Amino acid sequence: MALWNSRFKKSFDKGALKFSASLDVDGKLYNEDIDGSKAHVKMLMKQKIVSSNDGNAILKALEEIRKEISSGKLKFDWQKEDIHSLIEERLVDKIGERGKRLHTARSRNDQVALDERLYMRKEIANLVKLTKIFQRTLLKQAQQHKDTIVSGYTHLQRAQPLLFAHHLIAYVSMLDRDVERLNDCMKRANNSPLGAAALAGTTLPIDREYTAKLLGMNSVIVNSLDAVADRDVVIELIGACATIMMHLSRFSEEMVLWSSQEFSFANIDDSFATGSSLMPQKKNPDIAELIRGKVGRVYGSLFAILTIMKSLPLAYNRDMQEDKVHLLEAVDTTKDSLIMASELLKNTKFDKKRFEKELDGDLLLATDLVDYLVRKQVPFRKAHEIIGEIVATCVDSNKKLNGLTIAQYKQFSTKFEEDIFKLLTSRTSVKNKLSLGSTSPAEVEKQLQFWKKKLK
Repeated sequence: MALWNSRFKKSFDKGALKFSASLDVDGKLYNEDIDGSKAHVKMLMKQKIVSSNDGNAILKALEEIRKEISSGKLKFDWQKEDIHSLIEERLVDKIGERGKRLHTARSRNDQVALDERLYMRKEIANLVKLTKIFQRTLLKQAQQHKDTIVSGYTHLQRAQPLLFAHHLIAYVSMLDRDVERLNDCMKRANNSPLGAAALAGTTLPIDREYTAKLLGMNSVIVNSLDAVADRDVVIELIGACATIMMHLSRFSEEMVLWSSQEFSFANIDDSFATGSSLMPQKKNPDIAELIRGKVGRVYGSLFAILTIMKSLPLAYNRDMQEDKVHLLEAVDTTKDSLIMASELLKNTKFDKKRFEKELDGDLLLATDLVDYLVRKQVPFRKAHEIIGEIVATCVDSNKKLNGLTIAQYKQFSTKFEEDIFKLLTSRTSVKNKLSLGSTSPAEVEKQLQFWKKKLK
């Protein structure tokens, strides 16, 4: 019989029970459910609401049930409705009437809210760990490519030369903000709703702070109504996952571009590429594409949980049962994607000589010529106009910037001297950058050392 069925004259319709059952999802939280129940029982014993004999019997049986579930001995049956019902029913089977004391001063409302927070606490730590692993993988590649010249892009058009290490460190930096968001989320996830009961608390003399302490949580959520009605932290964690996935998707898009024949910059190892069932020559960057595609799952989870919560009156509503499927989906997809992004990057080689010669004299060095004129006291807007005219001339004559003579340059401005040709290499362009955090070798080295120290 269902835990809530005592006041009903009829059994719950089987079709309705199957529709409402959540064991296939919340069954994954059995460890958290047992951990929460054990803390609750210890508190009941301390407060002398449950005797030591009964409490210890419950604690022992709960550990036995944990082993039964983990070994597969205790099978999940959707007719048990949810993980809380399955565990409690098995507990009563094992120790009889004493098992019925487990749920004293507790509702499934505060129970499930606690399970989710214990799960989030564990998975936030895992997400932080995996994000840092990917950061270190990026940093290792950056260290290997601190002399490799590539083109930087805006609007996917060539913009200015960069060190490839600088490009990779940009991802390290954005992922660091992801870690900050996860750690910040942890502060709110690690608070206990247990003891809020259904919504109004309980008349029994429980000690909420004690259960929170036993579970290693920061504090309790004081307002009992808010404790069971809130899913803000679920939304927050899924949102953090969505941002991580957005960053991984941007990285994956670049891997797809770089591995194309047009770029010919990245060579993904055969063990991380696939072929075509029709075209024998194909080598496809499927892992990068799948990471890019899976972002839709996490975005979907975020939109789903926001939609679920948007019109719910306080406190608990059964709609909220649907939050777990989206929480687990978002977390699992993000973890898997972080793992695969790291492995993909580890198994990719980049051509150090691909771009440098091609970029020497290229129009992407035009900004260096603008700066040259500015140093000659030409106003920036005037310098920009002059170089724009030179670029137009190069385009019309199909020449690079180093393809014009000094005489041709002087037709645009008498400020030009022979020394401009020293500027028209990609490596000089990179080396001459002065600003903090720029792509110059000196600044990139500082960034490498900073992140190596921080991620050690």
